[in-house]
Amino acid sequence: MPVPTIGFIYPDHAAEDDYPRAESILDARLPVAHIYGTDLHAIPELLDLGSPDKLRDGAAQLTAHRPDAVVWACTSGSFVYGPEGAREQVRGLADAAGVPASSTSFAFVAAARELGVRRVAVAASYPDDVARLFADFLADAGITVVAFRSAGIDTAAEVGTLTAEQVLELAVAGDHPEADALLIPDTAMHTLEVLPRLEAALGKPVLTANQVTIWEGLRLAGRTPISSSLGALFAERSVHVGG
Repeated sequence: MPVPTIGFIYPDHAAEDDYPRAESILDARLPVAHIYGTDLHAIPELLDLGSPDKLRDGAAQLTAHRPDAVVWACTSGSFVYGPEGAREQVRGLADAAGVPASSTSFAFVAAARELGVRRVAVAASYPDDVARLFADFLADAGITVVAFRSAGIDTAAEVGTLTAEQVLELAVAGDHPEADALLIPDTAMHTLEVLPRLEAALGKPVLTANQVTIWEGLRLAGRTPISSSLGALFAERSVHVGG
């Protein structure tokens, strides 16, 4: 089976090195195209960042890689549109790219369903008003948010400077004993390297933005990636066949 190519449209620069890190672990090509906007976690700026023109530009940059699927690698720049607006955003991206498409917001929903997760805690880097839109997005998908914490960080660039210890502190502070999993929704945050520590500390699955984005792209390409270093989402799962 040929190696799949998944294209990612990533806003500005912050934690895009999570993608070559994953590429070195997985049997896949994961090229990243950049689009640019104002580096603020604020609703008007996020609506502009995820606009059709910008996503078409990202899709055009990825054409030379001949991707099997394309993902808008931005949580806030997708859920800020609301569930229906985010669906329209993905439809437009698929039309522009000519291949299946998704976004990080829908990746979180698909990943939660893959793990059978229904009750979650959210540890968000965003300001409160933006973070609450993510909780609303999850609720619309039938996922109950039992705990919610926002760190109030204004820019993606600042999020990208968080250390592994700071990410761990954010996760521990945001967890809740009634949550089946913890969700950390910001592709500007470096999380792939620290995933094993996060899950060990919390004793439950942790879903992070770059992790679910990569998994979603491979899922769209018909692959079931397995890795012992990328968290419960990438773990091998047994399949029960009823008799």
